[in-house]
Amino acid sequence: MKFKLLLPALLVYAGNLFAQNTTENTFNTFANRQSQLIRKAYDERNDTEVIKLMSDLTVRYNQLDAANQRMYKPYINNNWYNISCLYALINKKPEALNTLDSAAHYGYSNYSHLLEDTDFNNIKNEPKFKQIAQALRAVGDYKYILQKGEKYNDKDARPVPAFNYQAANDANLVALRKQFKLDSIADKGDEASKAINLLKWVHNTVNHDGQHESGIKLINANEIISKATSQKIGVSCGELATTLNECYLAMGWKARKVYCFPKDSLNIDFDSHVINVVYLPSLKKWVWMDPTNNAYVRDEHNNLLGIAEVRQRLIDNQPLVLNEDANWNNRSKITKADYLDNYMAKNLYMVYSPLKSAYNYETRDKDRTITYVTLLPLDYFKQSPDKSENTNKETHLTIERYKTNNEAAFWKLSN
Repeated sequence: MKFKLLLPALLVYAGNLFAQNTTENTFNTFANRQSQLIRKAYDERNDTEVIKLMSDLTVRYNQLDAANQRMYKPYINNNWYNISCLYALINKKPEALNTLDSAAHYGYSNYSHLLEDTDFNNIKNEPKFKQIAQALRAVGDYKYILQKGEKYNDKDARPVPAFNYQAANDANLVALRKQFKLDSIADKGDEASKAINLLKWVHNTVNHDGQHESGIKLINANEIISKATSQKIGVSCGELATTLNECYLAMGWKARKVYCFPKDSLNIDFDSHVINVVYLPSLKKWVWMDPTNNAYVRDEHNNLLGIAEVRQRLIDNQPLVLNEDANWNNRSKITKADYLDNYMAKNLYMVYSPLKSAYNYETRDKDRTITYVTLLPLDYFKQSPDKSENTNKETHLTIERYKTNNEAAFWKLSN
């Protein structure tokens, strides 16, 4: 039951690697074929054949270099999981538990699927199954991980530079506002409706593509919009967030691009997400805006929420309401259960933002310094160094990163 041939993350995030060279394409083709044959052996309840197929897949997998083993690991953990299902169905309990343990060892982490899977009904009361399930919960139950990592330290006094926001009278922002007639797009409603109108415009103007690099070198709204529309290409969630962020700045609002990441203690999760917050003076708060999914969030009283509020409500199991027209590329509806309870619960473990919110700030030009500040919960396993620098020897581009546990300092308009 609920046989899974391939993890969705592998399909989405390995796309670029699959196209890189013949070796990788050959392995991908082989692994897909083996997975199909394992499915067939599962249907036929043929445990002898399934182990032979898995052995052949493992041999080929072990011939890959470390980077590709990391990328293609879902083929291994997912098939071990399916083999465990087969053993459980034919009542070979020790084999079922051992192969489930192998799936977990190779990074299988879908805790909720494990609990729901009726293939394991005859072993769910076994002590080893409970032990494996608890271990999976620590890496695959995203609300549980958030709850464990809830606490910050607002007394953390590590030095963090002040966030700052480019004024709307900057020449580039003035040109952006005029070129795309942002005042007309925002329309004449209150601040919240104007911010939502701009969100919808960016979402409807530029498509999202999470599988391929856009090739856009200048990280600013003008370049992203013009290249995406003229070349009919999609862009990353980060490029969409840059576009919306600069539109908000052009309208005179303070806004941030926010990178949202999972805990991922096993270093197997390739996925993250980038959204925006905009500070609306009339509401005296940051408000969540996600141009990739045309999404914003309210509470049960219809109040718009920011990232910190959504995160805490996920932890406390309080009501969250996603706008009805949230969608991906105007093709697929986005649901609260998938988007907030699962996807963003995973990716709200830690967040970081550029220190400066400004036109073209993240373009990787020569002789530049780009600074980020990361907000970490106290249970994250890499709390130091407080500040790090990485400089490219050829371009002299420096990336600075500061860490803090101080939630109040991170979300303060300006320190």
